[in-house]
Amino acid sequence: MDFREYFKHIINQFNLPLESPILVFSLILLIILLSPVLLRKLNIPGIIGLIIAGVVIGPHGLHILERNSAVDLFSTIGLLYIMFIAGLELDLNEFKANKNKSLLFGFFTFAIPLSVGYPVCHYLLGYDFNTSFLTASMFATHTLVAYPIVSKFGVSKNQAVAITVGGTILTDTAVLIILAVILGNAQGGLTNEFWIRLGVSLIIFSLIMFLLIPRIAKWFFKKLESEKHSHYIFVLSVVFFAAFLAEAAGIEPIIGAFVAGLALNKLIPNSSALMNRIEFIGNSLFIPFFLISVGMIVNVKVIASGTIALIVAGTLSVVAISGKWLAAFLTQLVFKYSKAQRQLIFGLSGAHAAATLAVILVGYKHGIIDENILNGTIILILITCIVASFATEKASKQIVIESENDSADAYKTNGIHNEHILLPINNLNKLEKLLDFSIFIKDKKSANPISILTVVSYDNDAESNILKTRNKLESFVKQASASETKANVITTIDHNAASGISRISREIMADIVTLGWPSRTGIFDKLLGEKMESILKNIDKTVLVCQLVHPLALHKRVVVVVPRMAEYEKGFVLWVKKIAMLAQELSLSIVFYCCESTEKAINKVFNKYKFTPSLTYQSMIDWDDFLVIAKDIRKEDLFVLISARKGATSYVGAMDNLPSKMEKYFESNNLIVIYPQEYDSVPIERFSDISGEPINKSIEAVQKIGKEIGSIFKKQENQS
Repeated sequence: MDFREYFKHIINQFNLPLESPILVFSLILLIILLSPVLLRKLNIPGIIGLIIAGVVIGPHGLHILERNSAVDLFSTIGLLYIMFIAGLELDLNEFKANKNKSLLFGFFTFAIPLSVGYPVCHYLLGYDFNTSFLTASMFATHTLVAYPIVSKFGVSKNQAVAITVGGTILTDTAVLIILAVILGNAQGGLTNEFWIRLGVSLIIFSLIMFLLIPRIAKWFFKKLESEKHSHYIFVLSVVFFAAFLAEAAGIEPIIGAFVAGLALNKLIPNSSALMNRIEFIGNSLFIPFFLISVGMIVNVKVIASGTIALIVAGTLSVVAISGKWLAAFLTQLVFKYSKAQRQLIFGLSGAHAAATLAVILVGYKHGIIDENILNGTIILILITCIVASFATEKASKQIVIESENDSADAYKTNGIHNEHILLPINNLNKLEKLLDFSIFIKDKKSANPISILTVVSYDNDAESNILKTRNKLESFVKQASASETKANVITTIDHNAASGISRISREIMADIVTLGWPSRTGIFDKLLGEKMESILKNIDKTVLVCQLVHPLALHKRVVVVVPRMAEYEKGFVLWVKKIAMLAQELSLSIVFYCCESTEKAINKVFNKYKFTPSLTYQSMIDWDDFLVIAKDIRKEDLFVLISARKGATSYVGAMDNLPSKMEKYFESNNLIVIYPQEYDSVPIERFSDISGEPINKSIEAVQKIGKEIGSIFKKQENQS
């Protein structure tokens, strides 16, 4: 009897629709796991598989699941997540540089569907003004359902994506404001009070999100830098708080989530562990849940419910797709984009889901829209999501191929494919920030890991010290893996650190050696127990010496001081690229202090590699008056000095004292000193008897004598 009741209880758990939260969640996870895998073999985007799965298991399909509060909650989180990631991944430098393009595309993708849709609804389908205008405005909206495809293929930084995302916010905001206006008009509430309330609430919302939230986030990330798990919780809290504020302001929560992404954009670099966690959880759980819930709304049976429903559904779908295609086509013509970029714009802007559903459901609830348009819109959502997913995936693949072809020659000439960064360390307290810095500047196409090196003294305890060091460094390998970056631990035995670093840098063919700043304040002649001159003399690589006291994400600018003729050094292109990559990761502008010829060389590198950070140039000061630039350096600036080894083309005698001056006068800033690799076309060994060092020393001595004489004359003039 007990067994019968037990089995009866088990069977009841499988009654449709499923009610057990555990079973519901298990089924959803199974769909998220299997549907993309199965459909990938048929070359169908995984997004479509999730939507179709939602149709099958939803209340209008096999009725396995109901749209209950739990499904609605996860669906809402997924939608907010899509919009948040879109704002977070947006290249702000690219967006600012192309804000006019975003405005024009926003106008096209709003005005064209509206202009086409209103006559169709009013004259062809015979609806009144309010119904026709609200339905036509629905054509102007679009949801970034296909954005995960763009992220997966790594083309989210493409200019076409930037203007599409910008246009999405413009057009969706406009449509949702139109919705509020039409509802007010239908209810006779378009009073001055309505407009004042809407305007004031939007202003308050903007002030909180763009002024208050970034300040709180900076304080939080700085004070709780080591509490990595708290960072994700904080970010999630900001997203939902922003969505709530947007709803309170009279606009849709999705706008608030996108604005949250913009507000936190500069504080969460793309290669950071936090960004990896945000994308991983969103793409693994919340966003697929939203896509399944979209499918659960679709009622395919409405097609068979009558001729009128079929005509309305077909008409709405044709108008929606053609309107978005025309907007993408005009954008391509005006800005001379490629066909792949046009298709990417169409794919991203072609899907109708969240905002469309919001407009239609609100209109239906208030009696402005009838059941035929509601059913037709649901079919439209399914069709446009499928078309947009196919278009986006095809365009993304094409853009990846084009970008790889464009960069192939550049990689061949500069040998960056196998870039290797060596990170020698003797102070574990400094390693975390140095590792983050190395991850940001690492070439993402290189298969080589970041090699963390520790040199152990050659003594009786060498073997035990190696084991202890390796165990301590394993946690930093996990830190790198959190941002999907490979890290490798190397421990070696040598008589001194300089020779050990030099030997390993040659063995692994490192391109860059990243070093921590000397631990002894005010003294720059020692590093890892060795003189800097000895380090630089033994390492024929580009060397970066970093003092990182603040989180890198808190910066606003990169200020770079470059000596005359720096462009003639072998490592010139490499360090320019690394600074550009760092600025791009952190969404920073760059200020170069350099001469005119160096400015042209820097611009050439930026144009060749299509870097997006905004550049400004200042005329290079006299190196003897280096500290004059102190008045231009702000607390939030990352200060970079391009130095040179003695005897290098760009070397000047004043460089020897500059690092100590930087440490003294810019102690509140993060500092980086870069020693570029030199050209070595003529083997020095062949001409060992000939050396330019005595000449250089003589010139330096003459320069010092000249300065002393000049100072004597100045004193005499002042006394007289």
